[in-house]
Amino acid sequence: MMRKLFFLFAGLFLSLLPLAARANHVLIPMDQVQKEHLKAYGIAFWLLTKQVEVDWLLNYRGGAFACDNVPGLENELAVRGVSFQVISAAQYGSILQEIADPNANMDIMKLEKVPKIAVYTPKGKQPWDDAVTMVLTYAEIPYTQIYDDEVLHGDLPKYDWLHIHHEDFTGEYGKFFASYRNRPWYQQQQRDSEAAAKRNGFAKVSQMKGAVVTRMQEFVAGGGFMFAMCGATDTYDIALAGLGIDMVESMYDGDPADPQAQSKLNFNRTLAFKDFQLVRDPYQYEYSNIDMQPQERGVYEDNDYFQLFTFSAKYDPVPTMLTQDHEKTIKGFMGQTTAFRKQLIKSDVVVMGDNKASGEVRYMHGTLGKGTWTFYGGHDPEDYQHLVEEEPTDLSLHPNSPGYRLILNNVLFPAAKKKKQKT
Repeated sequence: MMRKLFFLFAGLFLSLLPLAARANHVLIPMDQVQKEHLKAYGIAFWLLTKQVEVDWLLNYRGGAFACDNVPGLENELAVRGVSFQVISAAQYGSILQEIADPNANMDIMKLEKVPKIAVYTPKGKQPWDDAVTMVLTYAEIPYTQIYDDEVLHGDLPKYDWLHIHHEDFTGEYGKFFASYRNRPWYQQQQRDSEAAAKRNGFAKVSQMKGAVVTRMQEFVAGGGFMFAMCGATDTYDIALAGLGIDMVESMYDGDPADPQAQSKLNFNRTLAFKDFQLVRDPYQYEYSNIDMQPQERGVYEDNDYFQLFTFSAKYDPVPTMLTQDHEKTIKGFMGQTTAFRKQLIKSDVVVMGDNKASGEVRYMHGTLGKGTWTFYGGHDPEDYQHLVEEEPTDLSLHPNSPGYRLILNNVLFPAAKKKKQKT
């Protein structure tokens, strides 16, 4: 009889406890313990699609994720190979208390919205042509491919986050003419671009790209998030500065460039760069002096690194989110645009990763109107010198890549609940 009464009262007591006090939580560590850093971001995205709020624990165990232990989560984590811990409500309460300490450079960012992701990339491109599409595929994060037609038809407001594929917005086809003009893929790219320009009412590809970057700038100003790597960074600003100016030589558009193009540039239009000098030689594989050249950088594959900045999680949550990583020293990697010359960067830009000794910036962020943009130098974080027509990187060999984590920080950024910045 006493045994029955004990269980009766115990059950009654437990039923009166708040659900939160009894529920288990799942902690996904993002420090060196994690076996699958990249797929962990895909888990966070998957949870958001299930209407499960995710806590992003900034600067705690490498930027860990935590959430309620909902049905199916442990199985999903196991299938994807992501390391996790099931912890009690009391244990999670202790973690939150540690993070809340005013002296701790940590904070909690609530992720609650499923970002709608668009990748600006030509139809027919493979995911491995671009590090972002490659890591989105590996992490199992869905995205929609769009290109010039969709941008010019006004589709950008349908999305929260836009990645600019390794595009040349100057209309010079990557300045590949000298080396690849006889390749079928180069000739097809030119035909496709010229057809798109004609279809959209432009006489030249460069004019169409000018309209595209303007639409993208409007997207950011209206509250969008834009991310770019490699040549899509400097050529974006070059195209903005050169709106209405013929900067393109005859092999690209059929007539000579304006000899006064440099003096006509308008740096007030650009996002990141100022006072840069165009590279006018159409045979030279470079657009401007924004990009640091190998001979002046003084680094090579074995000593090419850049440092991530440490921001105040409680006062500067945005750059803190974008720099979450289990490493603060990131292995460098090259691209058509590798490293941004520091003296050509506008003063309001937030530098998030640089090599001070070389005077170069590798990772930076800024705001425009209600939205933000991020530029990341280089082509592929796990392929030091990715060459044209080279085999793709196998990300299953790099599941803990610190360089790729920076890309995925940006992907999750639009999911965050807005917090007022204290500085």
